[in-house]
Amino acid sequence: MKVWTERPAEIDVEAVVSRYFGLLRAGKIPEAEQLVEHTPVRHVLKSLWSGSVGASADDEADRRLAAGEWEQDLSWLAELDPGDFHWGPTGSHVNVEIIYRAQIIAVSLGFWVKPTDAGWVVAGPSTLW
Repeated sequence: MKVWTERPAEIDVEAVVSRYFGLLRAGKIPEAEQLVEHTPVRHVLKSLWSGSVGASADDEADRRLAAGEWEQDLSWLAELDPGDFHWGPTGSHVNVEIIYRAQIIAVSLGFWVKPTDAGWVVAGPSTLW
């Protein structure tokens, strides 16, 4: 986990969040978890799946994933992309739009910058509907 001695700049936080998302897309869940002070990743994956593939389960592969295989076969993550970053007015939290098949989905991920005894860290993500 990246720790800053001073509050990190927005660009630094966005770089960590982009790296986190890239690792998720590649199915490298343990590596993604190490980048941020995190909430359980299963909840994040379930929300991302529900807002993307699960919301449009119209072909056989999507229906198979809807039956529960989405947890074992993470290939669907490769179809997700981060969208725009939306910073809160205090600069302590950022929400990231999620794009699936060229459409912004109803789920976004929220991250926040917080001080710890060791320094400043990026925490999250929360899932926002």
